[in-house]
Amino acid sequence: MSNKLQVEAICQGTVIDHIPAGQGVKILDRLHLLNSEARITVGFNLPSKALGFKDIIKVEGRMFTEQEANELALFAPSATINVIDDYRVVDKFTMAIPKTLRAAFACPNSNCITHNEPVESYFYLRQKSNDIQLKCHYCEKSFSKEIVAELR
Repeated sequence: MSNKLQVEAICQGTVIDHIPAGQGVKILDRLHLLNSEARITVGFNLPSKALGFKDIIKVEGRMFTEQEANELALFAPSATINVIDDYRVVDKFTMAIPKTLRAAFACPNSNCITHNEPVESYFYLRQKSNDIQLKCHYCEKSFSKEIVAELR
């Protein structure tokens, strides 16, 4: 008798794999997956040869947009996105931190023009040691991804 647990394969949708452990909840929240009616399978702190531990998210019937993938890269830059159709992987790509990000997050600077004028937020991203810094195009202030990502 086998003690192995099996997770059902999805017919059509997206599998986000190689998410650093602990980041899966942030991704679920950021992509509003917890409040959706999508069928979701989530694994936390699963063993991983590359990461030690990882999270995995399977979303049936939904393909992520490029904007969503860019937001995801902030939390899991080494994640792999598998596009599933008819139970097969039809596309697979590794996330990369984008150079810019538009309209994904509000600028934390309350004096920034984006809070008073009808313009979308626009950030330049750069890796700084173990953090990702976002620099606002308009007010030119830089913020840690953790500060920017906590705002709605």
